[in-house]
Amino acid sequence: MNTVCIIGAGPSGLATAKVLKENNIGFDCYEKGSKIGGVWRYKNDNGLSAAYKSLHINTNRMIMAFSDFAMPESYPMFPHHTDIISYFESYAGHFGLLSHFIFNTTVTKIDILKTGFLVHFDNLESKKYDKIIVANGHHWNPRLPNPAFPGYFSGESMHSHSYKEVNQATNKNVLIVGIGNSAVDIACEAARTHSGNVVISTRSGAYIVPNWIWSLPFDSLANPITAKLPFWLQRKLLGITLWLARGKQEDFGVPKPNRPLLSEHPTLSQDLLNLSGRGLIRFKPDIERFEDKEVFFKDGTSQSFDLIIYATGYKVTFPFLKQIPAFDVEETNDIRLYKKVIHPDFENLYFVGLLQPLGAIMPLAEIQAKWIANLINRKTTLPTKEVMKNEIEKETTKLKIRYKTSARHTLQVDFYTYKTELENEFRHYRI
Repeated sequence: MNTVCIIGAGPSGLATAKVLKENNIGFDCYEKGSKIGGVWRYKNDNGLSAAYKSLHINTNRMIMAFSDFAMPESYPMFPHHTDIISYFESYAGHFGLLSHFIFNTTVTKIDILKTGFLVHFDNLESKKYDKIIVANGHHWNPRLPNPAFPGYFSGESMHSHSYKEVNQATNKNVLIVGIGNSAVDIACEAARTHSGNVVISTRSGAYIVPNWIWSLPFDSLANPITAKLPFWLQRKLLGITLWLARGKQEDFGVPKPNRPLLSEHPTLSQDLLNLSGRGLIRFKPDIERFEDKEVFFKDGTSQSFDLIIYATGYKVTFPFLKQIPAFDVEETNDIRLYKKVIHPDFENLYFVGLLQPLGAIMPLAEIQAKWIANLINRKTTLPTKEVMKNEIEKETTKLKIRYKTSARHTLQVDFYTYKTELENEFRHYRI
């Protein structure tokens, strides 16, 4: 029996493959598409990538890089998606990973056996493995408003997942539903064409964080020291820093969020305030109903649009595990895992990259993989099921208090706090 089956060849799958190889753990990695890169490969033939032509990373290249493979200094601080793919390909080549990847192969179902797992594929073959590592990502199954807004919109509509190039929005009056990173990127790109009205509809608003401050990447200001400060003080310091960086966002026409700082995922954009201040992007509250091409908002106003783009997030989906209720979580995104990696009731089944940090996913996925490798090689062991379940409940309660009940925030972690927690798992529970 082979040792480990990795599902997905995106950045989390790559990190996991590299860590397993250096720990002499046998594995196969299955990828639905024909190449590595996952969501970062523009027009990926696996059909799952949400990348658009103009996409750049929103975390700086130093923070996003793997620990032992820096991004080239020739890259801009916030590289384009083509740079990221080149980086992944260099990483895979440098560490000799490609021979372990099985492309154009979809995992369709996983049966849990008394010992190990039986993995089924779309070619109707199956194979036994001791352990499973799920690295299939969580930005590929679009989430639309549910229930749908009343009425019928007769114009064009799409999810942001289907947005690829600006010509899809050119010469159209565009309404974008949502104010996350993709929503704002698309709105700014459409606004710069000066070819139609661009409006963002947002229910709760978001804090707009610039990419740069004082010639530094804004996200480089976070560090292990500030992460240890009391939460109220972190919130205060961030508020002051944002004010110094860009003043009050409502002075640019961007509504102030109805939640406190650090109670929702921030939106990074160097351009939104500038374009909004020029009147090229305007804002509306939540939608009330549709009538033909007319959209009525909850403030009593209405406006006609040609195109609606729903930037309303994604469902956490595991098609190969949907027969198990604990992993059929599409409606809520509420998957209960110890340290975002392990379900206490399912031994030898691990998840990597299933988180939404205030920072970059890739370094955290790498640490997750190292922890899993230590568990597989019995260098580290887990606490009891009871301890793990109690810890999961505590973390779930903390998230709900901080972010309220929201499918968007079930995977949320603070980068350095979570990194420290994982590193502590390396030291605790030694055999």
